[in-house]
Amino acid sequence: MMNIGVPGLILILTIALIIFGPSKLPQLGKAIGETLREFKSSTKEMVDEVTDEFKMDEEKEKAKIKALK
Repeated sequence: MMNIGVPGLILILTIALIIFGPSKLPQLGKAIGETLREFKSSTKEMVDEVTDEFKMDEEKEKAKIKALK
């Protein structure tokens, strides 16, 4: 991810406060947190599936090499 830094974060929060108001910020934060959590979970599942596929392919290759010997 890109480095936002403290001044950039303060600017983003100030703009969000002006646009959404103080009553909506907790709901907005919760929604963003849930979205990020779901995205992270989905990407982890995808990486795990690809890793499993590579492991299975390696095992098949090893079995083929063993069979040829």
